[in-house]
Amino acid sequence: MRRPNIILLMADQLTVFALQNYGNRIVKAPHIAALSENGVTFDSAYCNFPICAPSRYSMLTGRLPHAIEAFDNASELAAAQPTLLHYLRRLGYSTTLSGKMHFVGPDQLHGYGERLNTDIYPADFAWVPDWKAGPRNAPTGISMRAVVEAGPCIRSLQLDYDDETAFLARQKIYDLARGDRNRPFFLTVSFSHPHSPYTAPQEYWGRYRHDDIDMPRTGPIPLDELDTHSRWLYYSHGRDRIEVTDEHVRNARHAYYGMVSYVDDKIGELMSTLKQVGLLDDSIVIFTSDHGEMLGERGMWYKQTFFESAARVPLIMSGPGIGQGHRVQRNVSLVDLMPTVLAFADDGNVNVNTPLDGADLTSLACGGTMQGPDRVVSEYSDMGVCAPCRMIREGSYKYIYVHGHEPMLFDLSRDPLEHDNLAGRAEVADIEERLRVSLLSDWTPDAIHRRILESQAGRETIWSVMRDTSKRDNWSHEVRKGDKERYVRGGGDAEGTVAVKGRARFPYVAPVAQTSVSDLAIQPDAV
Repeated sequence: MRRPNIILLMADQLTVFALQNYGNRIVKAPHIAALSENGVTFDSAYCNFPICAPSRYSMLTGRLPHAIEAFDNASELAAAQPTLLHYLRRLGYSTTLSGKMHFVGPDQLHGYGERLNTDIYPADFAWVPDWKAGPRNAPTGISMRAVVEAGPCIRSLQLDYDDETAFLARQKIYDLARGDRNRPFFLTVSFSHPHSPYTAPQEYWGRYRHDDIDMPRTGPIPLDELDTHSRWLYYSHGRDRIEVTDEHVRNARHAYYGMVSYVDDKIGELMSTLKQVGLLDDSIVIFTSDHGEMLGERGMWYKQTFFESAARVPLIMSGPGIGQGHRVQRNVSLVDLMPTVLAFADDGNVNVNTPLDGADLTSLACGGTMQGPDRVVSEYSDMGVCAPCRMIREGSYKYIYVHGHEPMLFDLSRDPLEHDNLAGRAEVADIEERLRVSLLSDWTPDAIHRRILESQAGRETIWSVMRDTSKRDNWSHEVRKGDKERYVRGGGDAEGTVAVKGRARFPYVAPVAQTSVSDLAIQPDAV
């Protein structure tokens, strides 16, 4: 029997709370909703690291981030680590990537047979965080500027990138249809939208009435009431430096919804192309995102946290053998995708000779049940925090561990907005202890902390040399001459990324000023 084609469609920084098939009644994303109606939707899917590169590494390797030393957005994915793509090629698949994957290091394929375009983000060590510098250790310039500068645009860096990503993917589909149709293919199409900055094309901004844009369900929480992780991010994102008004929030959410509709249209075009050339009936389509987006919930933006808006991701599968309109409530995560795709590709077999931390979800996708604990794990150790953090969800309970600081425990069945921290209460002591033991069973925080600090120091040493040489971009995957000037690359300061994105926006919007404040009061030992 011929193996099925498999298409992995990815958005970037897409929260489930901005999709109609997950309950949003404002956002217009009918093509993603159609995937859900024609397939299986996982209602409780999580990323394994709420930031781009480590999340993608975990997804493609089937390993939890700490197991492959994916500590942050400047961590190298080792060439010696087999990925889903290597195993698929062993099964005879062609493997193609169009769009973003954010590989760091000299290996820019990791099993893909070809990449169709340049990566939008850098492959060097420019973005190594420095925990010793305190919570303002973000090397990428993340701040509230993206929120207060939000609005419509004619053109942006991300539009340049995603238009090209979609065009090249559709052309590849035509080429596959004209080629050897007996050979199965794995095609990844990975968009940059709706990642910040919050700038929507005029066409997509205009699909929404501004007054119809809903506000966050939970407003800003006072600084003195924030948990340690959230307090670190408060300073890391510069929320004390730029005032964010309700109108800023509504503008950013309006633009974000427009960006979601843009991605949805691109997915509709790809699905139409697959159908036109007669490949859709033989193909399994998987749609997901690398992580979510807080979108103003609790006054927070971007990712980097384990709250639902940032840690939960859409996960939809459709195709031969997958039930239509089926919904799965069980907790799953992106680390499960590697064994699941291998099972789809090899008639239920997952033949690997390297460790896997994920589980095969094909039984759930096809309407069956699944053995084993109803449990997922996510980790975070990148910019903005000052210690390793980990989350475990089992059943309806979510337990969050921040090394050296207070834990959090939520019962999402009765407290979906995560307002009521149950940690330390006698009535849930047994549950808290069970989750704490489980969370620490394969993850020793003191040792992890040491490994992270050593990794940061080593990579910073390499970057201090590479940044001053003409070859510093020699790792980036660049298809066309000049792409390193068009897209985001490592710079000499944290504002480099913001500057590149700002120059690419048309019409240009001048950056807002930030209040200059002392960092003396927000060192790690003070928060």
